Amino acid sequence: MMRSLLLFALIFLCAELAAYGAVLPIASFDYGAPENNVSPMAIGMGCLNVTNASDFYASYSNPALLGENDYSLFAASFRVKGAEDMTIAEAAQFSNVLRPSQFKYITLLAQQTAWTYQPVAAVNIVEIPDPAFANNQSSYRYLDYQLDKWQISIAGADNSWRPVRFGLNAKYLTGRLVYLRSERPDTTFIDTKVKGFSTDLGLTLQTGSYTFGLVATDLLSRLYWDWGYDSVPLQSRLAFGAQYGTEYLTVSAGAQGKLSKTPDTTYHLGLQYLWDWQSANASGQNNTQALTARVGIYSRDFYGVDNINYTLGAGYNYNVFRFDFALNNKGLQLRDSEYLFSLGVGLP
Repeated sequence: MMRSLLLFALIFLCAELAAYGAVLPIASFDYGAPENNVSPMAIGMGCLNVTNASDFYASYSNPALLGENDYSLFAASFRVKGAEDMTIAEAAQFSNVLRPSQFKYITLLAQQTAWTYQPVAAVNIVEIPDPAFANNQSSYRYLDYQLDKWQISIAGADNSWRPVRFGLNAKYLTGRLVYLRSERPDTTFIDTKVKGFSTDLGLTLQTGSYTFGLVATDLLSRLYWDWGYDSVPLQSRLAFGAQYGTEYLTVSAGAQGKLSKTPDTTYHLGLQYLWDWQSANASGQNNTQALTARVGIYSRDFYGVDNINYTLGAGYNYNVFRFDFALNNKGLQLRDSEYLFSLGVGLP
């Protein structure tokens, strides 16, 4: 009897170790792709912002842009896209795919600091066996992957030579991955949690009407899984850009690439124009209003229409209330466009 119990315990322990020893279905972690930008202002101007301090989601793109901020604001953005099917293989390949419709970012901005929360990844996929193969090698696969990011941003300034701004993002990440594969003759089950950290460093330099920016995202990072899996880094990226700006017109250009042997660089162009006016209400107080139009493009090589992303955006603010909208589509296929909305309220 004792020998049977011991044998059963050993078999159970081996099964547990085999489950934990299975390869994670998502093994690379790259969340800095241009289309994942959380700001409708940045998306409307080509999905990159390292120089425009008027973007109140600037701490996501370049924390140094907070160095000249003098107002407080609370804002949230939402992503909307039509229904799309995604396989577990696609999720594992891209690892930064978000659900088609979801809340995307929330930020509390207070002068040179910002506190933000972002549901970085929220993937849930069920693959049901094909009945035609029910008596053969049919399989059932389930994947649920969640990763949340909490971030604090701090910025400073130095005007001794030129207006120089610098900033730091410190991020805490936490999440969970559940994976089940039932395929004859064996079954794989993974249920593991993850915690981690990451940092961004940014810098801007202003000279006259020109602003130059440089930012390294996820420069120092690590994700620590439950026992049985090695810790892994996030994909680091480097972006730089230049901007010409007046009171009403802003023109920007920049590039973003991976810090690896295959940089996979994207090039970005954007333009923004602002109209503002004041009107008096019934009590005689002035209401400040502004309307903003944005347009941009980005690509890896600008070779052919199908390889270019086109972006449009608009914004409207009425006193302390702000609304922004952006559209991102590839190859002028409007039916496949992604939409991002933002609502904000703040005080000067």
